[in-house]
Amino acid sequence: MDNIRNFCIIAHIDHGKSTLADRMLETTSTVNERKMQDQLLDNMDLERERGITIKSHAIQMDYVKDKTPYVFNLIDTPGHVDFSYEVSRSIAACEGALLLVDATQGIQAQTISNLYLAIEHDLEIIPIINKIDMDGAMIEEVADQIIDLIGCDREEILEASGKTGIGVPAILDRIVEVIPAPTGDPDAPLQALIFDSMYNSYRGVIAYFRIMNGTVNKGDKVKFVSTEDAYGADEIGILRYDMEPKESLSAGNVGYIVTGIKDSKEIKVGDTITHFKNPCEAGIEGFEDVKPMVFAGIYPMDTDDYEDLRDSLEKLQLNDASLVFEPETSLALGFGFRCGFLGMLHLEIVQERLDREFEMPVITTVPNVSYYAYTNRNEKVLVNNPSDLPDGANLNYVEEPYIDAQIISKPEYIGKIMSLCIDRRGILKNQVYLSETRVELSFELPLAEIVFDFYDKLKSLSKGYASFDYQMSDYRQSDLVKLDLLLNGEKVDALSALIHRNKAYYFGRKLCEKLKDLLPRQQFVIAIQAAIGAKVIARETIRAMRKDVTAKCYGGDITRKRKLLEKQKKGKKRMRQVGSVEVPQKAFLAVLKLND
Repeated sequence: MDNIRNFCIIAHIDHGKSTLADRMLETTSTVNERKMQDQLLDNMDLERERGITIKSHAIQMDYVKDKTPYVFNLIDTPGHVDFSYEVSRSIAACEGALLLVDATQGIQAQTISNLYLAIEHDLEIIPIINKIDMDGAMIEEVADQIIDLIGCDREEILEASGKTGIGVPAILDRIVEVIPAPTGDPDAPLQALIFDSMYNSYRGVIAYFRIMNGTVNKGDKVKFVSTEDAYGADEIGILRYDMEPKESLSAGNVGYIVTGIKDSKEIKVGDTITHFKNPCEAGIEGFEDVKPMVFAGIYPMDTDDYEDLRDSLEKLQLNDASLVFEPETSLALGFGFRCGFLGMLHLEIVQERLDREFEMPVITTVPNVSYYAYTNRNEKVLVNNPSDLPDGANLNYVEEPYIDAQIISKPEYIGKIMSLCIDRRGILKNQVYLSETRVELSFELPLAEIVFDFYDKLKSLSKGYASFDYQMSDYRQSDLVKLDLLLNGEKVDALSALIHRNKAYYFGRKLCEKLKDLLPRQQFVIAIQAAIGAKVIARETIRAMRKDVTAKCYGGDITRKRKLLEKQKKGKKRMRQVGSVEVPQKAFLAVLKLND
């Protein structure tokens, strides 16, 4: 156990984590040249296309220093703020972390956030400046930023290039010297933390675990502490490039277990595995529950696919524990699920994965956040969906969630960033110059205002330099109204939204204009209206497609033409009463891009 080192890589998005992991795998000869490819640990097509890590990936490497063999368990983590839950799970399974900072960009918001997470878990930090071979590298400036942040000496900061492999052997040596060996008693009752899992259609659920105490052997009868279900360990092993079966694993090791479980509900990430006959006294503590930030309804394209969608979501939840969902119904869309996400990118990724991995195209409703509504009887109601809001006669006031946001940028963009945040009802709390070229702005913002396109807007107006991170703060009273969308007088509940009164008129007008372009024309007039309660605040009309019924009348008395037109008018009126308006999927997607 003295020769095992468990560590993760933490950094902001696009600072070169996956590339550095590639070089470490090459240097330790974990993967041969034939199998080697860029972003080796990013095994999802989506990750390669977007150039981002979505899932944490664990892999074991062998390293020899001074003729002593060592075993490294590396967990590569995501860098985007929407996947910070993945990072927290990886940190729980490690003793050390490589803090990676891009030499051309310096310290950014997510770097600081992930660093604090690692310090909370008492991880040993190894600071590394990456991309030192690039033309715009500011090595000494970035080194000063790291010294200010973690209070280390200049000699402790390593310099490396994930692209060329410069400095990688020094990093591997430092891991051996600095990161402590795992602690634990191999002879104690088994206690293993499940930090991830995946579904295999042939073998069932495969759980990834880190053994804190005890030893597990192939064929042992094990049980899960929270569900108290017992299973046989059909196969255990370590995570190399491919899974490598072993007969036994003891304290300090990271590995996988196959128990033949087919039902995804029976394994929970964060649960503890122990022996059935000699169980541990208690499960492992300190594993946080996920707190969804954004909620949206996900509905199957075809209502007959409802059960298939449930199975797909359960299997996806195994691999993405930050996804939460519960059944709901909609008048417009039928049966579906109310899903909780960590942010808009997370929502987008889940939608894409359902389509690609499970061939399950879905309709997504307008994303919104959770509110608390207080009635006149002082009852507190959780509002996840605009339709949950009590009616105006019973409603006293509504509270909405606020966040503490940190934005790190260059000083020349301060004005634009402040305008953006204040426009989104933000309150400036603090402004700190981290260095001559970096300034940190702290804002209090309503979560609902950053859900849609805040991150994209921030990136575009700062030319990509600003970085953004946030934590939940509290709930505050706000003047919120429910905006309904009506098609020919019928409410489309999937397009309803809870919105601040000051922005309701603008949002309603834009929504009506957008739908006018997207809804197909019918044989009858379609009235698109946005309303707050009984008051209509915006309206657009889609004209009817009209057949020329007078084309066959050549000359003759005008009354003949008028008679035909009157007949057509009556038909149109009757058609409007019985006709229903189909809302295409692109109309729901268009709502997400209203501010483009």
